[in-house]
Order: sequence, then C-alpha cells, then structure tokens
Amino acid sequence: MSVRRPLDDRPATFREVFASRDFRYLYAASTLSWIGDALARAAATALIYRATGSVVASAAGFAISYVPWLIGAPVLVALAERYPARRTLVGCDLARMALMAMAALPGLPPAGLLIVLLAAATLTPPFEAVRSATLPRVLDGDRYVVGLALNTTTAQPAQVLGYLLGAALAAHHPRTALLLNALTFGLSALLIRTGVRWLPTVRGARRQALSTEMVAGFRLVFGTPVLRIIAITVFTAVTVVILPEGLAAPWAAEVSPGPHQGWAQGAIMISVPVGYFLGGLLFTRLTPPGVRTRMVRILAVTVPVSLIPAILAPNLATVVALGFGCGMFMGGLVPSSNGLFVQALPDGYRARAFGVVQSGIQLLQGAALLAAATLTQWLPVPLSFVVGAWSAVALVIMIGVSLRWPTPQAFADARDAANRANQPDTPTV
Repeated sequence: MSVRRPLDDRPATFREVFASRDFRYLYAASTLSWIGDALARAAATALIYRATGSVVASAAGFAISYVPWLIGAPVLVALAERYPARRTLVGCDLARMALMAMAALPGLPPAGLLIVLLAAATLTPPFEAVRSATLPRVLDGDRYVVGLALNTTTAQPAQVLGYLLGAALAAHHPRTALLLNALTFGLSALLIRTGVRWLPTVRGARRQALSTEMVAGFRLVFGTPVLRIIAITVFTAVTVVILPEGLAAPWAAEVSPGPHQGWAQGAIMISVPVGYFLGGLLFTRLTPPGVRTRMVRILAVTVPVSLIPAILAPNLATVVALGFGCGMFMGGLVPSSNGLFVQALPDGYRARAFGVVQSGIQLLQGAALLAAATLTQWLPVPLSFVVGAWSAVALVIMIGVSLRWPTPQAFADARDAANRANQPDTPTV
C-alpha cells in the first residue's frame, strides 16, 4: 500500500489500523522484542556486575546496545535494504535468538557475554530500519500515523515491563532472563514469517556500491529541505526529552534526598514515557490529521518549553509534572513529523533514511546526557538549572526551525518529487 494519498479530515481508528494483518503481526512481534530486550538488558547488567563487581563493566552491558547505532548502522541498513523486508526481519530475529541463547550458556565469562551482546545489538539497526520502512507499505494515509503512534507508545510500557521482569529474575535466575529474550526473538520471527506477506524489494534507485548507497541516504535526508528540517526538529527534541530519564538518579538526589530517593528516581524516570504514551494517543487518535499537521511546529516548541521551568529548582512533584509534559508533547510530535517525513521519501530510500535518523537520535541522546552531566560537574549550579538552561537553548533552535518551516506547498512539492522518483521503477522480488 502507499501513503501517497492525501490525508482526510477524520483520524484513523484503531480498528482500521488493526484491520491490516501485516500490521497486527508486526506490532505483536515488535512488542515481544521490546519486552525481551529490556528484560535481557536488566539481567545482563546484574549478571556482569555480580561476576566482576565493577560498576563500569555493568554499565557497559547496558550501553553496549547503543554502539552499533553509533558505528556501523548506516552500512548495515544500506545492506539490509537490498533484500526483501520479511527475509531481513526474520533473519535478524533468528540470528539474535541464537546469540541470546549463547549468552545464557553457563560459564560464559563477562568479556564473552559483552561480545555476544554486541553481536546481537549489531542486528538491531537493520531490523528497526527495515521495520520502520515496512510500516508505510502496509498502512496508508492516516492509518500509518496512528499505527506509528501505537508502536512508539507501546514501546514505553513494554520497556517498563521488561525491566521489571528482568530485575525480578536477575536476583536469582539472570540466565533464565537471557533465555526468555531468545524466546521472544524466536516468537517474533515466527509471527513475521507466518503473518506478514512477502513484500518484494523496493528498487526506487539503481543499486550501487554499498558505501555509495550509504552516502546517498545521508545526502537525501540532509540535502532535501523538507526532510532536513524534520530531522533537525526531531534531533533537537530528543536532546531535551532524554534528560529527565537519563539524569533521574542525580536529579532525584537533588530534589528528594533521603530514604525515598529511589522512589523519586523511579517517578522521574517514568514521567516521560507515561506522558509520551498518553500524548501519542491523544494527538494521533483524537486530533484530525489536518490539525495535527499544523500543530507540528507548536509541539516542537513546547517540548523544550516544558522543561525550562526547571531553572527555578522545583520540588519533586513539579519535576515529575515537567517530565510528563515534555513526554506528552514529544508523543504528539514524533508520529506527526514522521508522517510528513515518510511522504517525502522515494520508496528505494526509506530504510536508509530511517537508519540515518535513528542513528542520529541515538548519538544525540548520548551526547546530550554526557554534555549535561559534564556541565553539572563544571558549573556551580544545581542539575535542575542545567536542565532548564539546556532546554532554553533548545527552544532558541526550535524557534529558528519554526520560522523556517516549509510551506504546505513545499511539502506537496516534496511528495510529488517522491512520487516521480518512484514512477520509472517496478518493484521486483
């Protein structure tokens, strides 16, 4: 199916989205994978810490899943795009199943576990990029935007559930948790293989050398004005929304020192995903598509605005409320901007373009956390002030982006250009 038809004024319903068999199975497979990933991450960090006693080694077990996004993701995504979507998705799941089963082997040393975890994480970028590129092929019009919102909002509670299960098993049976993760990958592969139809490789452009295709993905995203402005908007927003979750521990120590500090950390951490979940449903399910598209610029500005009051060193309840608001506005921004983004993409570049954006998101989230933490160490100001000031700088960027936001005609021209790029080629298996 195509997303090229104009969006009507009525939001798509969940019933219409789940009417797609392909989406139902992709959604179920993705949810299983998200739960399993979080479960394994919690168990792996506990297993490594128990074996080494090193906080650094334990943190490496958590952070290693981000490494492929920062190093080889563009190449892996360009390679994955050469094969039919279902084959790529099933292949990645089966390989990750085997690797996670290997990680659960008794006697595997911490260094070996880290290597296996890295190998499994290497398959995440191509899987996620191809899955993202597949959604607009199985959902059209506003069904795609609502379906994307369902995916992104479900990922939040799935992650929380995975962490809870992983933490519960980590105390006595961490390797069982790794085996359960392997099982989720196996079930995901089965769901995709049996429930998602064979989608032939999209050849919107002549195949070239792998490095050339990788560069072409970057050139398309950052060389196309409409795509570039959307990418900058999302990149700026993620550097803000990650702060409450990533800095929750020191922020909780600042606003709620004492015996309840752990509960305070948890409240701050979940404020963003809870807000994201509700915001995604509110803005995509209850807001007409035309209104939603016009709200993208407003939502982009409200993401940093929501955390600027942190400069005033608020109490815990206010910090949680600020994180909730930031997550809610982000939950409305991402599906809407993604809907605009995908319409301006030629079919043959979808996976690469999504890979570029997802890699940028991972890199900038890590960089933002590191920079904010470093500023807190260097400057004689509380963490709350750093978060608020960081958000104020992001607001200046967002205002600049909003002032340069493309006109409706520019978006229409970009959609027409993508359509023209698709015309000469016929999909092949």
